[in-house]
Amino acid sequence: MTFSEALQWRYATKRMNGQTVPQEKIDKILEAIQMAPTSSGLQPFEVIVISNPALKAQLKDEAAKQPQIVESSHVLVFAAWDTYTEERINAFFEFNNEVRDIPASQTDDYRKSLIKTFTSKTNEENFHHAAKQAGIALGFGLVAAALEEVDTTPMEGFDPAKVDEILGLKEKGLKSTLILSVGYRDAENDWLEGMKKVRKPKEELFTVID
Repeated sequence: MTFSEALQWRYATKRMNGQTVPQEKIDKILEAIQMAPTSSGLQPFEVIVISNPALKAQLKDEAAKQPQIVESSHVLVFAAWDTYTEERINAFFEFNNEVRDIPASQTDDYRKSLIKTFTSKTNEENFHHAAKQAGIALGFGLVAAALEEVDTTPMEGFDPAKVDEILGLKEKGLKSTLILSVGYRDAENDWLEGMKKVRKPKEELFTVID
């Protein structure tokens, strides 16, 4: 399947058949999420990967009882940092410098600039910024799944506070922001399967400035 064909093939699957996605395909989806770009490379989120049926059932109750959650193979909960802190930014630069084998002096000005920028903002502003980064990563996961012919459903329709409580996210300084169900479509029972994809025409969507 080509990249373009994968984009045409995928859709927000409404019913899944409960079949397990092979681990090697899950790994490729997670790798795409891991490799997604984020602002300053901070990756200000974590992804909780859930296959436990009882836990998925709990999440379904807090996600408008959307059946894909329990019918999926895996549920990915994207949990963004509740705020940016000096400690979190310092930890990133320590890791960055170690991986790239560069002295701290080379990144010190940038590190201090980020600390000044983010610590001058409210926790709510910082959370919204982090949540946007998680959204970029989810998009990479969607495309990677499609290339593996694995179905997905991105979700915002859930109670974040309840999901945070179920997963113990508050204690980790995280807040749930997006859910991605991963599995295989139930073609016989999914009303959306096989329908034409509806998107704005290019001339309405894109403004080209030469």
